[in-house]
Amino acid sequence: MKAAVFESFGGPSEVLRIRDVPTPEPGPGEVRVRMIASPINPSDLMVVEGRYGVLPTLPSTPGFEGVGVVDKAGPGLMGRLVVGKRVAVINSKGGNWAEYAVIPWRQARPIAADIPDDQAATFFVNPATALAMVRHVLKVPKGEWLLISAAGSTLGKMIIKLGKHDGFKTLCVVRRSEAKAELVALGADAVISSSEGSVPEQVRAITGGDGPRYALDPVGGEAGTAIFRSLGTGGRLIVYGSLTGQPIEVDPRLVISGRRVVEGFWLGFWMRDRSIPASLLLFREIAALIRNDVLTSEIGASYALDDIVPAVREAAAVGRGGKVLLKLPGSSS
Repeated sequence: MKAAVFESFGGPSEVLRIRDVPTPEPGPGEVRVRMIASPINPSDLMVVEGRYGVLPTLPSTPGFEGVGVVDKAGPGLMGRLVVGKRVAVINSKGGNWAEYAVIPWRQARPIAADIPDDQAATFFVNPATALAMVRHVLKVPKGEWLLISAAGSTLGKMIIKLGKHDGFKTLCVVRRSEAKAELVALGADAVISSSEGSVPEQVRAITGGDGPRYALDPVGGEAGTAIFRSLGTGGRLIVYGSLTGQPIEVDPRLVISGRRVVEGFWLGFWMRDRSIPASLLLFREIAALIRNDVLTSEIGASYALDDIVPAVREAAAVGRGGKVLLKLPGSSS
């Protein structure tokens, strides 16, 4: 079968190549999926670059999520129950940028027919992260401000729409002033640009004195530091990424006297602590919110697997529109 493979860490367009590799066979408790589509997420690119928190043994194939049809099950009853079904492919080790992927049966989630392939392919990483952080970890109350950096990202836009749905207010931080209008039109309650002055000062001017009690940051470095300094007394900052690769500076005085908290969130670790019934309820929540256009992904360009190099270049481009998808051989288009 064909797969996108990298044999060393580096720039994705430089190290990724299409290779013919053996078609995998499912073992006990596993299923094999004929892949239809898989998105190119920032986490995928960070793995290829060698900047992700957990790195694979090389050579390796990226791709944490996608959609496909289960075509074979290994020994065990549960895997056989999903053979022939279209599933969201949650591949915690990566490997979805290929014609076939083998995963544990629990990571193959059947998808309702009314959810299209592009939304099924992006069903997990961003929607589950948004929902888990906002509803289950921070539990942002109605009427409260939620401060968001990288608000123009796919995940940021989902959280804006989730705010309108759940009744909390979103205060969004972007780098480019020209990105503000789009987020306001999407439903953001306030949008500021880090290029227009001090982020903490702009935040306090909007929230009225003390800053917000809830914040999210995937950037780190100066951006994450500014988000932390913008928090109000008793505020919580969830860090769920490190796009800059730089540390956040934490003033201990703000931690001690301001009772501000910084904590990390990694979806894979969070999901491991969920029971099967709790996981099923989460996926039902996600499906309902996708149907209501709350957790839908904006889809941009689509590429064939053979065009992996231009695909990853497009995905890494600043200011691109929408999520880049790889259309795999299981796709009908």
